[in-house]
Amino acid sequence: MTVRSSRTSFVLPAAAAVATLLTACGATDTAPADALSVSAAWAKAADDGMTAAFADLQNTGDSDLHIVSVDSAVARSTELHEMVSDGAGGMVMQESDEGFVVPAGGTHRLAPGGDHIMFIGLLAPLTPGTDVPITVTFADGSAVEFSAQVRDYAGAQEDYAPGHGEPAGHDE
Repeated sequence: MTVRSSRTSFVLPAAAAVATLLTACGATDTAPADALSVSAAWAKAADDGMTAAFADLQNTGDSDLHIVSVDSAVARSTELHEMVSDGAGGMVMQESDEGFVVPAGGTHRLAPGGDHIMFIGLLAPLTPGTDVPITVTFADGSAVEFSAQVRDYAGAQEDYAPGHGEPAGHDE
């Protein structure tokens, strides 16, 4: 009994020291994949060509989340898109070179006329009521998969910035 008591006396302070060290180093921070909550996800129905997906991305963690890429099996190419000025008072969409940042404790909305996920070169029609699988990847390499329900939507007829749009060699 004395030996067991002696071990317990050593193990508990050692465990507390390790926990303190990990906390000080930030090792207990929530991983990006655990801190992202996705709600209101939907995609615009389309028969072919291009379409987009939208959602509310909420960061429940204490650090900003940096989404650097997106993927989906429904299209030849999937990109993170943003709306930018065309220099003449209008707005055009283009691929975001920086990705999306979801602020700590905040939300980043993907919406028609704003940031969105673009599906280029649909492999099959996206019909209302079906679900589209989407995977976002963070700067640290971790990823989150979610589904977006396909809906009819007449809006979101944005223009592309010059040099953006269908990938080179795309022959639809």
